[in-house]
Amino acid sequence: MMETEKYYKIGTIVNTHGIRGELKIKAITDFAEDRFAKGQVIYRLDNGQYRKETIAKARIHKGMWLLTFVGVDNINQVEIFKGQDVFVDEADRDELPEGEYYYNEIIGATVVDLTDRTIGTIKDIMETGANDVWIIKRPSGKDVLIPVIDDVIKEVDVDEQVVRIDLLEGLIDDED
Repeated sequence: MMETEKYYKIGTIVNTHGIRGELKIKAITDFAEDRFAKGQVIYRLDNGQYRKETIAKARIHKGMWLLTFVGVDNINQVEIFKGQDVFVDEADRDELPEGEYYYNEIIGATVVDLTDRTIGTIKDIMETGANDVWIIKRPSGKDVLIPVIDDVIKEVDVDEQVVRIDLLEGLIDDED
């Protein structure tokens, strides 16, 4: 029986850049330097199909990655790629050290406080430069932004999909 391949999102093609087939990518990976290096293989999701692409050139421009795929040198070839997500094959992912996890392992996780009261679920991750910020969707009320720092994040259980946080004073406006 053949193993089903699994893919993990590492970014989105947000636009084209110039006329030579360059693509502007919004990265959502901590390993962008490795993932988007020349010669790396990534996959773009095109109408439900994972299309294998090899990176010919990569550079950072205004906080976005600009990539060119092998065999592509014209804007007309890549216009249709806009809005597509890019992925890495599970086999190409590195094992992470203890206490570290991939974005996809925690997006959707339930966030609870130290008394096991549910705060909400992690819906997105924002990179700020200093530390990541998790965007928590609450059952009711506005989303909450939680800084990913040791003072706040107390336990991350990837298998159980639960994150325990210390709800420091002022992190959440409780609208009762």
